Order: sequence, then structure tokens, then C-alpha cells
Amino acid sequence: MDVRNLDEVPSFITKDGSEIRELLAYRNSCIRQQSLAEARLPTGAATTPHYHPRTEEIYYILAGSGDMRWGEITRRVGPGDAIAIPPGVTHQIRNVGPETLRFLCCCVPAYENADTVLVE
Repeated sequence: MDVRNLDEVPSFITKDGSEIRELLAYRNSCIRQQSLAEARLPTGAATTPHYHPRTEEIYYILAGSGDMRWGEITRRVGPGDAIAIPPGVTHQIRNVGPETLRFLCCCVPAYENADTVLVE
């Protein structure tokens, strides 16, 4: 069994520009097929529009509010919202609230910068 505490996990910046803390993945645990990370976006910040050719993601909003763009659709999201993002769908999340937007990101297969394609 592997247990990781959020306060003990180092952060890094992903290719899309979000700050994440990878809680569980093959890099730091016995998990092999997926990854779980907490992402943070400061007020006014947004990820770069991007998609993943192989990876499906679930975002689960913990705190703050954001505008989630999924293909051509944009929707306001907040605490308790879960967003399904299949492979190949361009997406972006923007913090539109007064506090840091915090969300969990579950990826299958595990997150890799190499599977992130930026869309400008």
C-alpha cells in the first residue's frame, strides 16, 4: 500500500501550464495504469488549450470556480463538479473566481507531457 499526502508531494508545471502535485502514479507508487494529481490555477490563469491523443481524464473540482471549455462548449464549474474528457477532445480550464482553482485530475493511462498536444 502506498500513501501520499498532498503536503509532501512536490509540484511541477505541466506542458499545458497548470501546477500539479502528482499524488499517485507509476513514478511514485505501485499504481501502473493511471495517475491522480491535484492541479492548481491562480486567479485569472488558464491552461493552454490542448488535447491528449491517448489519455482520458476526469477533473473533479475541489475549490474555486472556473470556465471549462470542452470542444466548442464552455461551462461554469465549481466544487463538486466532475468533468469527463475523452481522448482527442480539445479542452481548457480558466480560473474565473477570486481564489485559487483546485481540482483533482485522474488520467488513464498516467499523465505524460508527451501525450499533450497544445492547440494555439
